[in-house]
Amino acid sequence: MARHDAQNWHICSNMIGLLCLVASILFQHGVSGQRVKVEPEVLSYPGQTVNLRCAFTDATGIQLTMVTWIYEPKDGDRINIAVFHPNFDPNYPNSPMNGRVSFTSSPPNLASPSIEIRDVRMTDEGKYICEYATYPSGNEQGITYLVMLAKPHNSASIVTVEAGTKPVVVARCESVDGRPAAQISWVTTANGNATTVSKPGANNTVTVTSEYQMVPTAADNGKDLSCVVAHRTQVKPDSFPLKLAVQYAPEVTVVGYDNNWYLGRTHVVLTCLASGNPPPLAPQWKTMSGEMPNTVQITNNVLKVLKVDDAVNTTFVCEVENLMGTGKGQVTVFVRETRLPEKGATTGGIIGAIIGVVILLAIIGTIIAMYHKHRNNKLNGDCVCLHFSGPPKYKPPPPKKTTISASKQLNTGYVPVIEDGPLQDQYYTTQSAEPVTDLDAYHGDDENDDVREHYHSAAPSGWDDPGNNEVPPPYMRTDSDPQDYHQGPNVKRGESFVSSAMFV
Repeated sequence: MARHDAQNWHICSNMIGLLCLVASILFQHGVSGQRVKVEPEVLSYPGQTVNLRCAFTDATGIQLTMVTWIYEPKDGDRINIAVFHPNFDPNYPNSPMNGRVSFTSSPPNLASPSIEIRDVRMTDEGKYICEYATYPSGNEQGITYLVMLAKPHNSASIVTVEAGTKPVVVARCESVDGRPAAQISWVTTANGNATTVSKPGANNTVTVTSEYQMVPTAADNGKDLSCVVAHRTQVKPDSFPLKLAVQYAPEVTVVGYDNNWYLGRTHVVLTCLASGNPPPLAPQWKTMSGEMPNTVQITNNVLKVLKVDDAVNTTFVCEVENLMGTGKGQVTVFVRETRLPEKGATTGGIIGAIIGVVILLAIIGTIIAMYHKHRNNKLNGDCVCLHFSGPPKYKPPPPKKTTISASKQLNTGYVPVIEDGPLQDQYYTTQSAEPVTDLDAYHGDDENDDVREHYHSAAPSGWDDPGNNEVPPPYMRTDSDPQDYHQGPNVKRGESFVSSAMFV
């Protein structure tokens, strides 16, 4: 087990050492590459002068020996175009740039050996390497890409085609002599697709051609089609709006017959409508019987019947021609003895008027009903406020003994009960109807808790304000009542009782 662990540890140590070595090499390479400062990309048009800058940013502890500019075309071998050694004059080896390339400073400086190329050409595009020979690090370099731009000549055109069943080219768009290659797209509602090809142009440029193909139909004629060309030299893409041109034979229809031509009807009209590409010629009116009725007048594409008779009981044919062929449209007329009943606007107007009147009456009735309801609610609300301030909040006391005179004054709806016993000049009575009470508000049998106050709140009209005890409420004893009465039985609420015997 320990031996196995030792082998694993040895393998891990070797891997860690290898990773550290690779990281060290990459780090040194990155640091050395970063010390040669150049521009990643330079853009230029033909005929201009380009400046390719180069500098060694940190030469601490390093001796700069020599600098060389190298040109590497897209397809070809590397070529030295400029060399400088501090102990010698600048040297410009034989190259395509000979006579057009030079160091920007005179004499050149190893710390900043930038160069310029005059009258650049499209063939000068490629990779330019600024390479230092140093001690003790060796060679270090930086790379700049020179991109040559050429603004293309863009155009678009429509291709006139005939309606058919096979796909054909209906439009073409070109971007000629551009650098780099242009991007072409199509915008349309037509059902088709595009094919794009690129080919080398003059002076290292590129020509891009795009063709739009589809199966053309008569319905596609006149549809919008736009070619859009995008290029690096343009601020915004070029757009070329086009319209499809599809040629087809005339398509003809005859309108105006309403199936209600009756004997004696006057001034009925048939119209011949035709479409085609190229535009069709003037239409020709014919009949299936071969003879045109005498009551017919023809003006271009309009056929007018001055008076309907049996002679127009035929089929009228309209023929239209163009370069693609001939189109026909026809209508068969049936002459009736009498006219058909008219319908439509009059009946619809009457129905609409009736519906409008019904809706108006419903609205008026609703308004009147709401007004009466509001008025009744207002009147009922006033009555409630006058007679009732709310339901009584007390439990009414049990009935008490009263005298004959008081009973007659306050309650005449009693029924005397004759029982065996001594004659008395008094009797018991109960109120004919017990008032509505709020039993939830009753908390005991204490009859002295705001009896007068609760009574007034539920008193009938005329008892709202007794005022100075002028009219005492019922069920309450006054000083004028006789004191010699027999105490009635103590009956609790909800229990029945029998009055004492009384004689009348």
